[in-house]
Amino acid sequence: MNIRTPRGVAMVCSLLVTLLGMACSVFVFWIYDIEAPIQALALGAVGLFALSMAVIYSTIEKFIYQKVRIIYKNIHRFKSTKERARDVHMGEDVMEKVRLDVMDWATEKVNEISLLKEQDSFRKEFIGNLAHELKTPVFNIQGYILTLLEGALEDPEHNRKFLMKAAKNVDRMAGLIDDLDVITKIEGGSLELNVSTFDLGNLVTEVMDQLEQRAKRSGISIVFVDDGPRKINVKADLAKIEQVLTNLVSNSLRYGKENGTTQVRCYDMEEQVLVEVADDGIGMSEEHLPRIFERFYRVDKSRSRNAGGSGLGLAIVKHIVEAHEQSISVRSTQGKGSTFSFTLLKA
Repeated sequence: MNIRTPRGVAMVCSLLVTLLGMACSVFVFWIYDIEAPIQALALGAVGLFALSMAVIYSTIEKFIYQKVRIIYKNIHRFKSTKERARDVHMGEDVMEKVRLDVMDWATEKVNEISLLKEQDSFRKEFIGNLAHELKTPVFNIQGYILTLLEGALEDPEHNRKFLMKAAKNVDRMAGLIDDLDVITKIEGGSLELNVSTFDLGNLVTEVMDQLEQRAKRSGISIVFVDDGPRKINVKADLAKIEQVLTNLVSNSLRYGKENGTTQVRCYDMEEQVLVEVADDGIGMSEEHLPRIFERFYRVDKSRSRNAGGSGLGLAIVKHIVEAHEQSISVRSTQGKGSTFSFTLLKA
């Protein structure tokens, strides 16, 4: 018998009441010199035990049910799932069960509150970063237009130059809005993948050709490192993977060092192909690596904004790779360069 359960408590209390009642009866019989047969005393003891057991058990049960019902009612009111109220069994340790349930519920609420605080902080940071990203081109455009209105419009030597600069900032804003549209669709689950089989080596070569002039202006060489002339057939969305490679190679050119090298490497991993885009540029310290794929996160905000880019490229890359049910990672050493690696499914 477990005395921690309501049934055990009722039995112990009934036993004590019975013993006390019988002791009082025997004392009264002894005082008044009344002779009572042992059968009558035994029958009285059984009757007293049964009566006290019934009264005490029903009282405890009613008390337990009232208290537990209030506790579970409050818990279920704040629960997101419509869970049925727990049954209370008087043969188990009800209070311990309730304590554990309340602790589980409290832990769940603490985790939810922490998540909400984290999301709120992220939302504030995102809005602040977005405002900052839009503010720079808007102020630049405003400055160029005001200069033109104040007289530069009639100056053929300067009017076209200011219009070109304004147009460049408009293109930057348009690119930012396009990237925001893409990442919103991806995170909203509305991104559809057009999966096909294609040669990854050809795609890498095409991306390198598209960025060749930019690489020359930056003084950086792009090299494709592969095991040989064989085909690297993968199963993925060609347009999306082209965007991934373009973003990663562009990123390496933006932060690479002059006369440096960007390498694109492919490795056969049985069922997958590992793709690496490595540079020997400025790199970054380890503290930045966990957040590098966040929207608008920049290691060096002033230098990064001067280098261009919307701040959404790596976030888009991560979402595209994960939409293919693959993984992406980064390793970097400050002053020595960075390497971004992602996997694709082999055809």
